[in-house]
Amino acid sequence: MEKDAREALQVTKEIVVKFIETGRISPANFSGSFPEIYRIVLATISGRQTDRNERADEP
Repeated sequence: MEKDAREALQVTKEIVVKFIETGRISPANFSGSFPEIYRIVLATISGRQTDRNERADEP
């Protein structure tokens, strides 16, 4: 698993745990929520990585 995917998985697990603790996610809707949250987190991390690379290229 590449670094971004591992990082996204860890962040997603932490977010989902908080949502479960606050009652926003239940066992009934976990299977639909986790992949959606993961995709958003992964896209955000990947976008962040791109932004860093673009800034590094700037003079």
